[in-house]
Amino acid sequence: MYDYLIIGAGLFGSVFAYEATKRGKSCLVIDKRDHIGGNVYTEKIEDIHVHKYGAHIFHTNDKATWDYINQFAEFNRYTNSPIANYKGELYNLPFNMNTFNKLWGVTTPAEAKQKIKEQREAAKITDPSNLEEQAISLVGTDIYKKLIKGYTEKQWGRAATELPAFIIKRLPVRFTYDNNYFNDRFQGIPIGGYTSIIEKMLEGIDVKLNIDFFQNRNELEPLAHKVVFTGMIDQYYDYQYGVLDYRSLHFETKVLKDIENYQGNAVINYTDRETSYTRIIEHKHFEFGTQNTTVITEEYPKEWEPGDTPYYPINDAHNNEIYRKYKALADKETNVIFGGRLATYKYYDMHQVIAAALTTVQKEFITY
Repeated sequence: MYDYLIIGAGLFGSVFAYEATKRGKSCLVIDKRDHIGGNVYTEKIEDIHVHKYGAHIFHTNDKATWDYINQFAEFNRYTNSPIANYKGELYNLPFNMNTFNKLWGVTTPAEAKQKIKEQREAAKITDPSNLEEQAISLVGTDIYKKLIKGYTEKQWGRAATELPAFIIKRLPVRFTYDNNYFNDRFQGIPIGGYTSIIEKMLEGIDVKLNIDFFQNRNELEPLAHKVVFTGMIDQYYDYQYGVLDYRSLHFETKVLKDIENYQGNAVINYTDRETSYTRIIEHKHFEFGTQNTTVITEEYPKEWEPGDTPYYPINDAHNNEIYRKYKALADKETNVIFGGRLATYKYYDMHQVIAAALTTVQKEFITY
């Protein structure tokens, strides 16, 4: 008998397994994929650490979380400074003085603020009823049309006028010449990739891959006193209240032989509606690679269907109500712990997953 059966070898499950093992508990970690790491998994291709499930840049303002993850890896000084490509026009993200200068030729914050103010007033939107109106009311029409509309419609698979306003509660606008996407104090990429972090967390712990919990549930559950579940909560309860909706992604990864530098930046977003992918990732730039070859990934959003990897929960009123019903069931469980993106139906950045896992550990192992 194990103390814990942990379903999912991603960040949440791996942090929990590491901490439980430190406390003398025995753990069995399973994952239906053929690798550990979940969506932060990196694979070495042509001596380049490829982010197999989209770009992952670690960032946090919480020193405790930063110190925690640094025990497993050394981080480089990578700063996330994505570029937006709108029909061949290149703009800095997030929206800042470099962006405004390229758009309008303005050179001072006062000029940029006035330009946005004029466009907002011309739109005469007092009570935004959809995402388009919300975005224009925040940043004006030019920024919306070139840098928000097409990208957002591709990401969500529907017209911006059909998306609720709450999706864009705010938009990062900086009146400084600062291309750093995040405001967080700590930021970087682990030297050697994310997979090595998970390997260190799971060192000495029993791990079984290519194991589908739901196909082997009757055999697996009796193996441990408690279950830590990081999969889809609606699937755990056999969809009795309905299926929770997600957006998914499709990745096309290409090795470009004898091309040292394809696009000059790790991430370039394609913000026009006509380009079918939302962004291209050139992985070597995450670690300042100098290889003669490069690896790029085109990222395509898609509707989630059963069997696809779920990435982004659709936290509208309908889905949130379904989740509340599952959450009520989960709260009654005494031998099952739910954690991570899918089990809590909430989008997490990596630092938030780690913090949530450590909070769960504290609750589980609290001593009186």
